[in-house]
Parts: sequence; structure tokens; C-alpha cells
Amino acid sequence: METPGTHEQEEPDESSTRPRRRSFWAELPGLLLTALVIAVVIKTFLVQPFWIPSESMLPTIEVNDRVMVNKLAFNWDEPERGDIVVFRDPAEPRVEESIPEVVVRSVLEAVGIRTRGRDDLIKRVIGLPGETVVIVENHVMIDGSPLSEPYLSLDVIMADEGPFVVGFGEVFVMGDNRQFSFDSRRFGSIPYDDLIGRAFITIWPISNFGSL
Repeated sequence: METPGTHEQEEPDESSTRPRRRSFWAELPGLLLTALVIAVVIKTFLVQPFWIPSESMLPTIEVNDRVMVNKLAFNWDEPERGDIVVFRDPAEPRVEESIPEVVVRSVLEAVGIRTRGRDDLIKRVIGLPGETVVIVENHVMIDGSPLSEPYLSLDVIMADEGPFVVGFGEVFVMGDNRQFSFDSRRFGSIPYDDLIGRAFITIWPISNFGSL
């Protein structure tokens, strides 16, 4: 018979009490999902890459360049003259998307399978609210004063046009490649509400990397 108090208690097995760490492969799907959600949130609300399919912004932005667009740029500040902005194409019909369609599009854009570009336009802000824009003798005039445009090619040609009166809460935009740009000279000023954001850097190709 065992004497009370002399029985040795068994030591607990540390291996059985220590929480087991999940393997990397078991955690990978969750990590990928988290990264995807973060990418979609960033793309939707903060910054987004845009593909440039046309030559309307030459020589500043070349065909097939990718630029990053700050989507918060005009949440608190108004656009300024010289800003390069991305906006919804006024000629494109507005298509209402369901919530699942928005989610799918955002995911495809976030992972790079789909890119924005053909449904949106990118131009430079030339005229501000309340101003009158006139093009005369190959120069842009703002309220009668010539606009300095060092970003244009020396051989740029502009037909005499105007006057264009910019409405309040709108901007008058033009492409840097004036002979080959579909812009406010054709479709009028752009409301602030249609501005998606301000392009601030070219990210691809690497040879064109740089701020705008």
C-alpha cells in the first residue's frame, strides 16, 4: 500500500500542452486572401495603376505606359492648372454595375488581369472654373493672357478655336499631343465629380519611370 504524500506526481508532457503552429502551406490561402483584400482596398480608395493606350499625351506619357493615379487627390483639394488627371470618358454610356460585378472587376484590376485605360481618359488641366479659354495663333489664351506650356513639343500645331467658358465646378482639359487629342475642345469641360484622380508617376516601362 502506498503511503499518502509519497506518490510522485507525473510531470505534464510539454509537447501536449504547447500549441501547435500551423504549417506555412496551411496558412498560405489566408495570407493570399488578406493580401488580395488589401490590394482591392488600396486600388479602390487610394492609388491605382492605369494603362495609357493612346498617343494623346505625347511626349509626356508614351503609348502603353503605366501610370499611378492618386484617387484621393481631389477629395479635399481642387484640381490645379497643369495637373494630369484621369476621368470618365464623357462619350461612354454610364453602365450601372451590380455589387458582384464591382467586386469582380476590382479583383481583376488589383491582380493585373484587367487594366483600366480604354474606358477612361487622361489629359492635362488647362482651364479652371470661371475662366475663358481661347486658342489663337498656336497659343492657348486664358482670360486673354498666353499660357506658358513648356511640356509641349516644339512642332505642336493648334487650330484657332474658342472661346470656351469653363463652368463652375469644372475643368477644361487638353492632351499634350494637341493634333491627336480628343479633349475639352470636342466634349466640353469636365465636372469635378467625373475626375477619378491625379496621375503622379510613370511606373512602367522602367525606362520611362519618373514623376509627372
